[in-house]
Order: sequence, then C-alpha cells, then structure tokens
Amino acid sequence: MDKVVSRIARLNEIGIALSAEKDAKLICDRILHGAMELTNCDGGSMYEMSEDKKELTFVIVSTHSLNINMGGSSGVEINFPPVQLYVDDKPNMINVVSSAVHDDTTINIPDVYHAEGFDFTGTRKFDESTGYRTQSILTIPMKDHQGDIIGVLQLINAQDAAGNTEEFSAEDQQIAQSLASQAAVAITNNRLIEEQRILFESFIKLIAGAIDAKSPYTGGHCKRVPELTLLIAKACSEQNYGIFKDFNMSEKDIYELKIAGWLHDCGKVTTPEYVVDKSTKLETIYDRINTVDYRFEVLKRQATIEMLEEKLARLSQDKNADCSDLEKTLAEKHVSIDSDREFVRTSNIGGEFMSEELVQRIKDIGSIRWTNPDGEEVNFFDDNEIENLTIARGTLTEAERQVINGHMTMTIQMLSELPFPKHLKNVPEYAGGHHERMDGKGYPNGLTRDQMSIPARVMGVADIFEALSASDRPYKKGKTLTECMKILGFMKKDNHVDPDIFDVFVKEKLYMKYAEEFLPDNQIDEVDQSKIPGYEP
Repeated sequence: MDKVVSRIARLNEIGIALSAEKDAKLICDRILHGAMELTNCDGGSMYEMSEDKKELTFVIVSTHSLNINMGGSSGVEINFPPVQLYVDDKPNMINVVSSAVHDDTTINIPDVYHAEGFDFTGTRKFDESTGYRTQSILTIPMKDHQGDIIGVLQLINAQDAAGNTEEFSAEDQQIAQSLASQAAVAITNNRLIEEQRILFESFIKLIAGAIDAKSPYTGGHCKRVPELTLLIAKACSEQNYGIFKDFNMSEKDIYELKIAGWLHDCGKVTTPEYVVDKSTKLETIYDRINTVDYRFEVLKRQATIEMLEEKLARLSQDKNADCSDLEKTLAEKHVSIDSDREFVRTSNIGGEFMSEELVQRIKDIGSIRWTNPDGEEVNFFDDNEIENLTIARGTLTEAERQVINGHMTMTIQMLSELPFPKHLKNVPEYAGGHHERMDGKGYPNGLTRDQMSIPARVMGVADIFEALSASDRPYKKGKTLTECMKILGFMKKDNHVDPDIFDVFVKEKLYMKYAEEFLPDNQIDEVDQSKIPGYEP
C-alpha cells in the first residue's frame, strides 16, 4: 500500500510539474522520464502525430543501460525514420506503435521475441547491433481533451527491484496511462498557448506591416524600430553601473519590449494618408507646384505682352525707334521670374531648415500681383500657400504636424483598451513614450526622464535613430552614420534623449551593428567618436 501511495503521490507531482512547464521540449522530458521512473523501466520513447495524421515522428528517445538520450531538451538529433500509419493506403497494423493508434488501445507485450501479429524486425536488428535485449513493451496512445490521438508513449523493459527485466504489470499500465492522459493535456495546452502566441504576434505584425505599407515614405519603420530597440536594451542590460546596475532583461522582458516595439506606431492607422504621404510642402491631393508654375508662365506672358504693347506704341510714333532697351528689360524680367520659380520649386521640396531670409523671399514673391483666369488681379500666393512654403523644417504645417503627433495619443488609447496579460502589462507604457523628452517637452504627456522606465527611454532613442538614418523620408535623403550621430549627440545635449542610453549606444557602437544589417553601403562611414557632440569616452 505504501508503494502504491508513493507512486500516486509521485504521479501527482509530475502532473503538477507538467501543468507549470512552458517549454515544449522540457515537457517531453518530464513525460518520458516520469513514466520511466513510475514504471521502473529501462527505456522508452515518445512519438508525435503529424498534421496530416499519416505518420508518427520521434520526439524523444531514452535508454538508461545504453546511455541513449536523444530529442527533447538533449540537443541530440533523432535520426530514426517516422512510423508510417498507412502502407499502400491501408492501416499499418504490423507495427505496434501504429497499431495502438488505429485500435485506439494500449498494447502490453511481455516479450516481443514471442509476440505474434507484429513485425519487430527493426527491434531485433537494433538489439543485434547494440547487444541489447528488448523484452517487454508498453505502448499507450496519448489523447487530448477532445479524444483525438496526438502521439504515443512507449516504454521498454520493466525491471524488478533486483534489476531483472519483467513484463509491465497491470498497475504499471494503469499508472502509465494516467500519466499519458495528463501528458496529452499538457502538450495540448502548450500547443494552444503557442498557437495563440503565433496568432497574436502575426496579428501585431500584420498591423505594423499595414502601417508601413500605408505610406511609401515610412515603409519598414515599424519593422526596424523593434530590432534596434532590442539591440539597445540588451546592451544596456549588460552594463553594471549607474542606472543600469539593477537593470536586467529576462526573456519575458525582452518579449514584452519586442511586442511594444511592433505596436509603437499602431495609432498611425488613424492618420490620414494625405498627411502621412505629404512629400512636398504644396502637396494636397496633388502637388500644387504645377499650379504655381502656371502662374509664373502667366507672369512671363504678361511681361511680354506689356513689353510688346510699349514697343508697338513707340514704333507707332517712330517706326525706326530703338526698342532694344525694352527687349533687354524683358529678358532680365524673365530671368528674375525663372529665378523665383526655381527658388519656389526648391522651397517646395522641404528640408532641415529654412532661414528667415528665405521665408521673407517667399512672402515677397507671394505679394506680387498677377491676373488670374477670372481676370481678377490677386496676390501670387494665397495665405495657405505661404503658410506651406514657409515651413521651416520638413513638409508639414503646424496643424498637420499636430495630426501626425496625434498618432501617439491614439496609440496609447488603443493599447490602454486592450486586455494585455500580466506578462505584457507594460506594453502601453513602453510603446506610448517614444516621443517624450527627458526635459518634459515631448508629447503626448510631457513626461520627464524620472517618469519613464528605461525600456521606454530606450525605444525613444531607437525611434529617433531609425528616423535619422532612414532613406525613405519624403523631404530628405538617408544620412550617413556620422551625420546621424552628430544630430543625436546634439539631442543628448538638449536633454531630448536619455544621456546614459546614448552613451551605451555610442560606446558599444550599436549604430554600426544596426547599420550593417539595415543601411545601404553609401550611408555607412567611419564614425569618429571624439567628434560626437555630448559624448565623453
């Protein structure tokens, strides 16, 4: 009775351990070795049903006396061929493993050398090559909660207290079946969790891919930021000083940050395309620079007409009058108009900075009077065109920039409404803070450095560097590493990015590791760290 109670207690311990285990390979280890322990047998194996339910593949194989341990968490590959469930489209009933599946029953064989109805040729060859003697076999189908067979557990050579091989007893069979049932549930639960994880990640990547595909100017951003974020975070966790002394990234933490990285711009699904895709300052549904070009042509035509009218008046008084001065003035006026047109075209492209002098020139051109198609004399630019053409940086007006910035508010709102499980509870905070600044002047919540976690600050650095180095922005070319690090250095000095994370980014040359994978060769140059603003080795 004590032995029975002890085995039941051990069975319960194994069952509890199985329910708590998350690693599929370790689950297989616990199942097979637990079954071998409970039945005191020398060897065993576990098979997994293929998706098409036509074969059983080996998952783990173990034999104590031969010191064999393959599959599972051992890292040793199993090179045995799978067991075919069908031969010539007929159920394979001569193999004991496939037969147990087809009959949906446990098969207990006292001695395989004297068993009838099964082909143990392979077993005999194995014994001959190893000197082993396979005797008793217990083969148990493993069924999930729906009654479907998902695999087979097979135990070999039960042993008595003295180590002699014997057949598996009815008690051995019952306890092994009980464990196989618990094991099937554990395997099924693990599969369901894994399938849910894959579905969850696929859905997240689908959203990120849709955002990247929404605009040709940010394609790949949602993919690159998570990679760079994890690169920086792992490097920070390897430091042992200052703010990083107690900062460690477990596998759970890394996974949580990766999910946050994929979702960091999810709010952009609500951002209008006409703002996201605004590649020039005058672009709306179309680029209004073409309309402006037409006006310049009208100015030139008006100047020509005025000159011809004046020339005609002069010649009407004296047909031999000299009109070369009029033609010279017209040519100069045309040159001036063409110069203004080229300047407006250049200004329309957008860039990093537009001086007050250039802004004033736009305004001066805008005040020129011209006659529109309706015969009305109006200013060359209306207020909206002047507002757009005098944008100091980029191609967005302040109102349009607020629309873009609103994606962060929407990101936080969307993520806050999702019922994230406990191990992903920090995703909204990590994803929602990458536009905050260390001095509290960022958006949307104006958080300061002390109000943000290290992972959130890490993502801020990653987002900025990706944007600086990206070659798919509408108003700029991809910058070289030296240019990127110069700007990032000034951002550190301006208290925009976290100084400690910035120092790790430079010291560990993470910019180069990122560049080697994601940047074209023409952007990768040798960075002189001594010239990076704000960095002291």
